[in-house]
Amino acid sequence: MIIKKSSVGKTLYYAALPVLLCVSVLLISCNSGAVSAGRADTITVMQSSVAIGDPHICSDSSNRLSLISNIYEALVKRDQNGHYQPSLAESWNVEEDGITWTFKLRSGVPFHNGDILNAEDVAATLGRVLDPAIGGAFGTQGVYSSYLGSAKISAVDPLTVQITTEKPMADLLDLLVAMPISPKSELDKLPQKYVGSGPYKISEQTDTKVILKAFDAYWGKTPVYKKIHWIAESNPEKRVEALKTGRADIVSGLTHKDAEQLKNDKAAALYELKSGLCIIFMCNAQQGPCKDRRVRQALNYALDVDTIIKEIKHGAATPLNGYLTPHHFGYNPETPLYPYDPEKARSLLVEAGYGEGLELVFDIPSVMPDEAPQLARMMAEQLKKAGITVDIIEHKDRAAYSEMVREKNIHDACCFDSSPLSTYRVLCEKIQSTRKGPWWQGYKNEEVDNLIEQTEAAFNNSERQQIYRRIYTIIRDDAPWIFLYRPTRFFGVSPSLKGWKLRTDGLLLFD
Repeated sequence: MIIKKSSVGKTLYYAALPVLLCVSVLLISCNSGAVSAGRADTITVMQSSVAIGDPHICSDSSNRLSLISNIYEALVKRDQNGHYQPSLAESWNVEEDGITWTFKLRSGVPFHNGDILNAEDVAATLGRVLDPAIGGAFGTQGVYSSYLGSAKISAVDPLTVQITTEKPMADLLDLLVAMPISPKSELDKLPQKYVGSGPYKISEQTDTKVILKAFDAYWGKTPVYKKIHWIAESNPEKRVEALKTGRADIVSGLTHKDAEQLKNDKAAALYELKSGLCIIFMCNAQQGPCKDRRVRQALNYALDVDTIIKEIKHGAATPLNGYLTPHHFGYNPETPLYPYDPEKARSLLVEAGYGEGLELVFDIPSVMPDEAPQLARMMAEQLKKAGITVDIIEHKDRAAYSEMVREKNIHDACCFDSSPLSTYRVLCEKIQSTRKGPWWQGYKNEEVDNLIEQTEAAFNNSERQQIYRRIYTIIRDDAPWIFLYRPTRFFGVSPSLKGWKLRTDGLLLFD
């Protein structure tokens, strides 16, 4: 038996994300230090929305995940630095065959309704997560079932759960960390009623407000606050005003302008997080000019990403050197950025047979990313210098846009964001041609496909990371995407929350 994680000590396996600390704090009117002894028992968090929806829908929205992560727990969790730690499972191992995983559950863990956690709860919950009927957000239907739909999940005894996958899956924890466990008795009440085992439970809920109350019977550390008021405010300026007037203690989703205002007014601590979100254009590698690697490379050489960041994001972003960020396992910091070189772009186009110029059509959404229209226009202006003319088609219906991308009905390239912190998910859903995942757009490289399959059986962290880094370099050179930037996120925090730390994944947790 190969032990991959025990309840004591650390092994290679759960050092899953080699996160470089990318959170900076500008303390405007408070100093760092221990949490104040006079801290209020109730705090208010204000963000653009408080809709939870179905907790088992695959989504990377930090707004809903922050709420879900305070109410629910999964078998495993990521810590502040992105490493895997025990949660409802206190230990786990995987057999020599690489497909049989055994999870030992904590004893005596209560749910908010008084039920005590057992293996049947876990098996039933995971069965619901993998049910294609649950659906998904923005075209993500069937994401988890595509990985684990054939897996056998069984309750071996009251505190032991066994998951047997069809083939080795070294990154299984990447998936399980996003699957919150519910009591079996409450599953049929979702998504109307939320019952978890987390440090907070819902005491009141409307479309614009969720009040979380500390769960007195919580098995872990005593919750920091007795109540957390979660308020929806779509206007970021109003969120800042609420922070400045003391009506909010934490505000998220601030714009660069809002952040500058906080700096100048010295009203709070400003947290800056270099996110794990990638803003990119996915190229249509199935048909048309972008099927040619040289054309895709030319598109990357022809863009002055530094200027784009300065103009579009006011400097609040970092250029991408590939399809991942430093938050991701397998990110290769030695991979060079594409330099701005329109002449190199022109020479590549000549080699590809487009010496007289190239006409392309880009699809963009109106929102998510919200800057897509402005971004596309600026890209089109820059691409002209390399002899590339771009027509832009803007799509107002974001859900329909995602469905179009999922159906692989894009023109030459489409604006998209890549948000999963799981490198395995990014590769399977967007890159691997043998899988043809929901966001794959025709890119094929046999070596990459073979290397991805190798990672599935590479349970040694160092070995798997080296393979991922090799994949990273190949994909950067093949350029199936136009690599743009990862945005910087801004949070405002009241001086009353001295010592509170923002996680590198941007989730608002209070443990």
